[in-house]
Amino acid sequence: MLTSEKIRELVKKAQQGDEEAKSVLIAENSPLIKSIIKRFQGKGLEYDDLYQLGCLGFVKAIKNFNADFNVKFSTYVVPMVIGEIKRYMRDDGMVKVSRAIKSLNLKIRKFVDLYYVEHKTSPTIDQIAKHFGVEEGDVVMAMDSARMPISLYAPFEDGDEGSLMVIDRVDSESNDDSLVDKITIRQVLSELPKRDKAIILMRYFYDKTQSEIASMLNISQVQVSRLENKILSSLKKKLS
Repeated sequence: MLTSEKIRELVKKAQQGDEEAKSVLIAENSPLIKSIIKRFQGKGLEYDDLYQLGCLGFVKAIKNFNADFNVKFSTYVVPMVIGEIKRYMRDDGMVKVSRAIKSLNLKIRKFVDLYYVEHKTSPTIDQIAKHFGVEEGDVVMAMDSARMPISLYAPFEDGDEGSLMVIDRVDSESNDDSLVDKITIRQVLSELPKRDKAIILMRYFYDKTQSEIASMLNISQVQVSRLENKILSSLKKKLS
C-alpha cells in the first residue's frame, strides 16, 4: 500500500506527464475503481465498459486534484468516477434493468403469492433466497427492480413537480459526500453476516423502512432498530 505522501508525489508526477506514475496510480487504485462501478452493474452497461469509464474518471481526478483540497486522493476520486459514469448514462439516456433481474423478480412474485396462499403469511427474504439458491441481496434487488425507472429522462410525476424528469430528482437528492460514504461502506459490507448485510442494503441502498424490513425478515421493528444500530457502530469502527 502506498502512503498518502507517496500517492501525492505520484499524482504530481502524473500531472507533469509521467505515464509510469499514472499507471502505478491506476494499478494501485484498481480495487477502488471496481468497488465504485459495482453500484452501476445491472443497469445496461457491460462491466468492461464501466471499468473503462471508471478509469477515465480516475484519470480526470489525477488531472484536477490539488493538494490544497485537504482531502485524501482516494476520497476525491470517488465522486469523479461516479460523475463520469453518470454523465455517460445521462447522455446515453437509459437506465436498464437486466433480464436476469426481471426474470428473478417475476419468479419471486409467483413464489410469494403461492407461499401466502399456502401459509397465510409472506415468506422472509432468507426463505426466498434459499428457495431460489441466491444471495439475500439479490432477492432485495430483484424485488426492488419493479420500481426502477427505465429512463433518466422520463417524467417524474410527484404532485406539482410533474414537469421534472427523473434526472432532475437524482441530481438534487444526491451529493458527493453521501455517495462517497456508500462506496466506502460497500468495501466492508462483504465482511458482514448475511442478515446484517441485507439490513444495510435494504435500509440505505433501497430506502426500506424499519417496518418493511421487519416484515421481510420476519422479526420485530425493535429488533431491526437494535441490529441497525449495532451494525452501524461496527461499520464506524472499521471505517475509522
